[in-house]
Amino acid sequence: MSAIPSGKTCPSVLLVHNRYQQAGGEDAVVENEAALLQARGHRVLRHERHNEELRQLPRWQGAAQAFWSAPTTHALDVLIEAQRPDLLHVHNTWPLVSPAVFWAGRRHGLPVVLTLHNARLLCPQALMLREGRPCTDCVGRLPWRGVLHRCYRDSAMETALVAGVTQLHRLLGTWSARVDRYIALSEFARQLFIRGGLPAGRIVVKPHFAEVPQRAEQPRQGLLFVGRLAEEKGLHLLALAAETLPPGECITVIGDGPLRATLQSHPRLRLLGAQPAPAVLEQMRRAQALVLPSLVFEMFPRTLVEAAACGLPVLAADHGPMPELVQHERTGLLFEPGDAASLGKALRRVLESPQDARRWGEAAREHQRAHWSAETNYLQLSRIYADLLC
Repeated sequence: MSAIPSGKTCPSVLLVHNRYQQAGGEDAVVENEAALLQARGHRVLRHERHNEELRQLPRWQGAAQAFWSAPTTHALDVLIEAQRPDLLHVHNTWPLVSPAVFWAGRRHGLPVVLTLHNARLLCPQALMLREGRPCTDCVGRLPWRGVLHRCYRDSAMETALVAGVTQLHRLLGTWSARVDRYIALSEFARQLFIRGGLPAGRIVVKPHFAEVPQRAEQPRQGLLFVGRLAEEKGLHLLALAAETLPPGECITVIGDGPLRATLQSHPRLRLLGAQPAPAVLEQMRRAQALVLPSLVFEMFPRTLVEAAACGLPVLAADHGPMPELVQHERTGLLFEPGDAASLGKALRRVLESPQDARRWGEAAREHQRAHWSAETNYLQLSRIYADLLC
């Protein structure tokens, strides 16, 4: 199956991405999409910057590149002139790629696509979190509130820098005139970005996908958390809810981050640290449910689609896109956001009703195959490309 008309050559795609110092979901998504395109005959070109470069740059130079990266535009000019791609697909630009990438693409006459992995265009912090709750104060407004509250790295100056980049490029018309198509990861995210001022007619929804080797079903036991060990992921809620589990039960925690030392001694949390992808999938095949207690509006957690592919139901906070992604009592359970008692009730229900959890997991797997498979995702992505190239 393909959205590229028969007889047409698959378009060549230039993927641009700014990698994070600690590799995360966005980095993995870029790799997965590159492999997806290459496997289906596309020539995939890459231009990447890495946040490790910041260690070698004077602070003023890093800040200057966040507004307009001359090294990025020069490298792209050379690459595009030499390789002549058909389309430019951008993922993360912060901070070293910069929004200058969109001007470079347009200057060379390339259609430009941007995947909206996080909320940085709406919120200087990119998480929309303040005082442990979702915050939309800066959505569709000048982000002075974010500066006032020191939302990014607890620094008014650094928050002002991030906000300044977004606002400068709003004034320059970068978001309104230099990006041909935005990819939101859910309908919730699409509506949020429309509210934030992006042109509604240019935003399409394309979720993540997962290709997971299938294994024979085996006995399942216990609960699982996979993610960064940070405040926004709701780890304090998880710790409180874990204390309400029946004797002998605990939650396996995979990941690393600033809260690891705090959580290490918790008697009901079994910390495994960061694990390679195959080990994470193996844990997903053995667990009874994946827990997503995030305090923030997750755009589309990659772990959710991987869990579904492994036949693992998800317990998620009932806000943001989660009611769209988790069907309550069909593919998992939804609980009250920020409420440890509600989360604890959901955890105990899974442990006390394993037959329900198994049924929800099977429904989640069927949903993933129908909506979040590699083939379905390729059809969606290739249609986006084809619409811009026709």
